[in-house]
Amino acid sequence: MHNRTVKLILALMAFTLVSACTLPRGAALRSEIVKESEQEDPTFAVVPVTRATVPYVAKWPVTGWSGSYHWIGATRAPKSNIIAAGDTIDLVIWDNQENSLITPTDAKAVTMNGLRVSANGTIFVPYVYDVVVRGLTPDEARERIQSQLEPIVPSAQVQLSATSGQDNSVDLVGGVNAPGSFPMPSRDFSILSLIALGGGISPNIENPLVRLQRSGTTYAIRAESLFENASNNTTLRGGDKVIVEDDTRTFMALGATGTESLITFPKEHITAMEALSLIGGISDNRANPKGILILREYSPRHLRADGLNGPSRQQVIFTLDLTTADGLFAARNLAVNPDDTVLATESPVTTVRTIAELFGTFVGFGTTVNNASSSGGN
Repeated sequence: MHNRTVKLILALMAFTLVSACTLPRGAALRSEIVKESEQEDPTFAVVPVTRATVPYVAKWPVTGWSGSYHWIGATRAPKSNIIAAGDTIDLVIWDNQENSLITPTDAKAVTMNGLRVSANGTIFVPYVYDVVVRGLTPDEARERIQSQLEPIVPSAQVQLSATSGQDNSVDLVGGVNAPGSFPMPSRDFSILSLIALGGGISPNIENPLVRLQRSGTTYAIRAESLFENASNNTTLRGGDKVIVEDDTRTFMALGATGTESLITFPKEHITAMEALSLIGGISDNRANPKGILILREYSPRHLRADGLNGPSRQQVIFTLDLTTADGLFAARNLAVNPDDTVLATESPVTTVRTIAELFGTFVGFGTTVNNASSSGGN
């Protein structure tokens, strides 16, 4: 009976060793992924990440996005507003003369409300017809109207107030607590003032990105950059539209990592070392610190034969070795792009450990069988 148990254990050991490559694993081995690169015409390139290779990889075209956010810096503007087409003008014209052409009988003033500035930038004023007011401040428009009235009504005095129309308003579209259309109180109206009028950024947005649409062009900046640097607090123009939304750029974490999921970019640029921190590092018991891979796909137009000014293959695997100082410093400088995949491969030791655990199970099973057999014999 003892010999049969030994033979059973040996058979199971042999089966386990033969089928070790098919044992259940949470990640692939590094050698399994990069083995094609050793062929004569591989379909992808393998680039070791070292302090020597990082500088020229940094010059390669960016993937997944434009590479940086385009924004308009802050500029100072006069505190007063200017009149634009679509604004509404209210006039009060005073005249103390008897038999005035402007005021009704027994009245010293006439009120003309709701005069809309035409597309040509004019308003109609009795006896002087169309007066151009677009591009003027309210004070300048009042002086112009009064000067054109003087030949007809020498003693006339004019009061003017303007209400902003669409061309003198900005729209806060979404991503704030109270979106809406807001009249510009002056030409020096900034984007932070607009966001404040909208009640601030909605707490439901975890990774806020601020977009500004102006004259057919869209500009973008991360909210923390807007808040931290006063030079980014751009002055708005009438017709601008502002949207606050989540930054949707992500990279994927897979393999023997602290988490396997899509990870959003917490700032404009992140390095490979920062990416590993965001995913909770690598598994102490499973991961191969010499086999951290970053998978990236380039556009065919980015390919270069020399592999210096661009990748030689459309699909590139960057390999990191976290067991050396060179690899660690290189990981601190290699940029991770949106849509990259960060893969922690599994250590070969994990397979050996699994086999050992299975072997220990079989030995324990054989010992139990042997003891049972011995007890039966007694």
